[in-house]
Amino acid sequence: MKTAQLHNIFLEFPEICTDTRKIKENSIFFALKGDNFNGNKYASAALENGAAYAVIDEKEYAESDKHILVDDVLKTLQELASFHRNYSNARVIALTGSNGKTTTKELINAVLSKKYRTIATKGNLNNHIGVPLTLLSIKEDTEIAIVEMGANHQKEIEFLCSLALPDFGYITNFGKAHIEGFGSEEGVIKGKSELYDFLTKHNKHIFINGDDPIQFKKLGSYIKKYGFSSDQKEFYRIEFLGANPFVKLSFENCNIESQLIGSYNFTNCAAAILMGKYFNVGVDKIKDAIESYSPNNNRSQIISHKGHQIILDAYNANPTSMKAALENFAQMEGIHKVAFLGDMFELGEIAPAEHQNIANLARELNFDDVILVGENFYKTSTSYKKHSSFGELKDFLKDQKLSPESLILIKGSRGMALERILDVV
Repeated sequence: MKTAQLHNIFLEFPEICTDTRKIKENSIFFALKGDNFNGNKYASAALENGAAYAVIDEKEYAESDKHILVDDVLKTLQELASFHRNYSNARVIALTGSNGKTTTKELINAVLSKKYRTIATKGNLNNHIGVPLTLLSIKEDTEIAIVEMGANHQKEIEFLCSLALPDFGYITNFGKAHIEGFGSEEGVIKGKSELYDFLTKHNKHIFINGDDPIQFKKLGSYIKKYGFSSDQKEFYRIEFLGANPFVKLSFENCNIESQLIGSYNFTNCAAAILMGKYFNVGVDKIKDAIESYSPNNNRSQIISHKGHQIILDAYNANPTSMKAALENFAQMEGIHKVAFLGDMFELGEIAPAEHQNIANLARELNFDDVILVGENFYKTSTSYKKHSSFGELKDFLKDQKLSPESLILIKGSRGMALERILDVV
């Protein structure tokens, strides 16, 4: 079946499902494959559960005219998404970066939705499957689509751009993330900059942090760039007013107090403000959008728990974000400060050194207590309490009581799932 024909079916049944456990009535089921599953086996079940069609790529499972047989289900999904993006009149904003992508995406959506009909990447569905699903969520009346793009190897952002064909782009930052795949910090910069490469090649618009020397240098002579800065006169002025604990900032004599902790969230807010100004969203509406946004999903949340104040930042971690979180924690006021730090993944050969650097930094910042969790932190040279697994930490915490009214930081990579600490402290 040609992509145009499949798109006509999609327009009639514009709901895509890839998981038979979440089938919606009159959706199209795409039988994706993975290392440990074969969606083709569940195509008939998807139809029985209400799907209108099932797209498969193994002939033996084509049991009816509701089974659409293609050469490759994933490739078909991607081609359909690209076709639909071209069919739509929506303007596409793409963003990537080492840290802060999802928070920035949500802030941009909060601001722009004050004036426009928007859609945005759900959660962090930002890879070769998530981006197509986001593009396919564009409706007939969608005016702006905000598409988050993640990558851990070269050429991935380039490929995602070929699907999304963004009109605008923004890179949050370049940090020590996914070094195992990118090879080095220079590799990270090169990989993330594939978004800039696409936009400049096609003469599209770029938003930048004018205070970031890497971005400033890369785009110094590019005309279609719009930046924010605290001191660069050629860019839109947004001033950082502090973060104790919540980020405060100012633009056009308008002061904003966000619900986001840490100075590292200033640029995330500033990017959303910049785009709001570019798209002519009113200052009052921008202020309301930023101040109303509340973080969730274990991202820089401040919660009260059994008398303690907890900064729950357990969604992800790399050396750059870990350093920022610790430095911010050091500036916060607390009677008794405790940091739970979990392993940082996908660092490859630099993992031992980077975990040792973080342990050393924690020592320099002189917290009341630091507890390290994970195989990498367990190998560090430090006097801090170390546990090679969460199970060991759990056993330790059963017999350990934290000081009353402690200020607690919980930070680690997603695979560590350190939010489980809340169940045992």
